[in-house]
Amino acid sequence: MNIERLLRLIAGTFVLLSVGLGYYVSPYWFLFTAFVALNLIQSAFTNWCPMMPFLRWMGARS
Repeated sequence: MNIERLLRLIAGTFVLLSVGLGYYVSPYWFLFTAFVALNLIQSAFTNWCPMMPFLRWMGARS
């Protein structure tokens, strides 16, 4: 799996997890959902995401 697909998988997982936690545990978890969304919007304009260096360090291929 290349790094772009892996990044989308992680972002989608974080969104689903934080929505579930926001619904069942505490509404403050929705702030994490907003953080992920803002990172996705920012990466659309800059073509850089904070998760990318970590994924490269873990050995994900481009």
